[in-house]
This record gives sequence, C-alpha cells and structure tokens, in this order.
Amino acid sequence: QVQLVESGGGSVQAGDSLRLSCVASRRTSSSVTMGWFRQAPGKEREFVGAITWSGGSTYYSYYSDSVKSRFTCSRDNAKNTVFLQMNRLKPEDTAVYYCATSSFWLPKSTGEYGYWGQGTQVTVSP
Repeated sequence: QVQLVESGGGSVQAGDSLRLSCVASRRTSSSVTMGWFRQAPGKEREFVGAITWSGGSTYYSYYSDSVKSRFTCSRDNAKNTVFLQMNRLKPEDTAVYYCATSSFWLPKSTGEYGYWGQGTQVTVSP
C-alpha cells in the first residue's frame, strides 16, 4: 500500500503561479511513474503531466497539450516527493488536482495508475 498526499492548492488570479507537492509514503519497485491529473466539476478526470519516478538522476516527463510550456513536473527522490509547478495559470485550470503512481512508463490513462492521493483544489479567477 502506498499513501499519497497532495498539498499546495489554493485560490489565485489568472497569470499567477502555484506549486503542488505530492508526498508518497514509500516507493516500490512498481513505482515507475508519478502522474498528475485534474478534475473539474462535471468533467472527467484528465491527464496533466507525468514524470518517471524510478532510476537515478535521469528522468523523463510528459505533458498534455493544454499545459505544455506552462506546467513542469519535478521530483525529490530523497523525500519521496514530486512537484507540479504551474505558471501562467488560467481560469480553465480550475480543478481538483490529483497525483497517482503507475507501474507503467509515462501513461496518460487513469486506469494505468494504481494509487491516488485525495486531491487538492486549485481555483483560478479571471
């Protein structure tokens, strides 16, 4: 079992930045990727970005088109923590943001992630 805890959400104005954190209780051999998803009211949960979690200092990341060039994933292996830096936020970025772990390489589907955090709310006003 792996527990994930997100933090860093809040209410900001368009153009502002936020950094979300996700702390994992432990890493396992199947913790290949850490992904970020978001879910707005009345919408399905959608992929935001992901970063490889295993291995040494080299890592890979991948982003959805809607956030590419504005959002960046990073990690601190020593603290079992991944981050989502969100810049130039837009009202359409408003959602609950979730982190999740996967045993697959940078997947985008929610079904390929096994453990999920409880989510953190991000609200962006015009």
